[in-house]
Amino acid sequence: MTGAGVLRWSTLLGAGRRGIYSWQELYRRAGMRTNTVKRKLQRGEPSIGAEAGLGSVLAAEAMSRVGFDYIVLDMQHGAWTEESVMYAFRSIALGKALPMARVRSNDFGLIGRLLDIGAMGVIVPLVNSVEDAEKAVLAARYPPLGGRSGGNFGTGFLSDDPDAYQEAANEEIFLAVQIESAPAVESAEAIMAVEGIDGCWIGPGDLSASMGTTPGTPEHTAAIRSVIAACHKTGKIPGISLGEVELARFWIDEGCRFVTCGDDGSWMAAGARAALAGARGE
Repeated sequence: MTGAGVLRWSTLLGAGRRGIYSWQELYRRAGMRTNTVKRKLQRGEPSIGAEAGLGSVLAAEAMSRVGFDYIVLDMQHGAWTEESVMYAFRSIALGKALPMARVRSNDFGLIGRLLDIGAMGVIVPLVNSVEDAEKAVLAARYPPLGGRSGGNFGTGFLSDDPDAYQEAANEEIFLAVQIESAPAVESAEAIMAVEGIDGCWIGPGDLSASMGTTPGTPEHTAAIRSVIAACHKTGKIPGISLGEVELARFWIDEGCRFVTCGDDGSWMAAGARAALAGARGE
């Protein structure tokens, strides 16, 4: 774990509202799942996930059994409801992947609700400024780092001990902001420097549109590289949303660590096209 991570843990363990106890005891009390993705990223290793947008709980579970580190339920563009997301979080956990979600917007209540019902990571779209990043932290982190509201959970999926959970959650929840516009690229270093942000998730498509160019042009590639550099300079995790394996490998080699390489709808359509072509002898 990084030096900063050790410092956070020493502070956490020394200031427990129930006295000083080991991190093992903290987790026993919290009943919280360890964020294996965050641990992997903190070690500097790539963590590869997939996006799910069809709104199918069973499809999300099937994807989680393939071996992805995490599954991102896309609530911004996908067909998920709050109820179906709650069920999908549990199905994903059955498949051994980590459940995450991209929220519809940078909304305090929505982010808190998704964390309450089981998200171990949240991706916040359209973060273009330091103020936007601070707003995301306020929603996702408990005091003193943020302003997330505490409450009793309707399930034991997260915790039987809300106090212990709050202390563990600030360390375990992965919070990424999307850098997907020209203004966000210009402010990337300042955005990444906001305390409580773990990393970014670059949106190449929206970024190219904002820049008035197409994906893969020299200026587009340079912009993505500048965001990766901003993450490295501030000690945060660079990530990117991609739909092609070749691009995923390219950007992992360029330093991205939090990487998605496709989504359920695209893969289903590609498989269906291949099956139809094979049946036709094409």
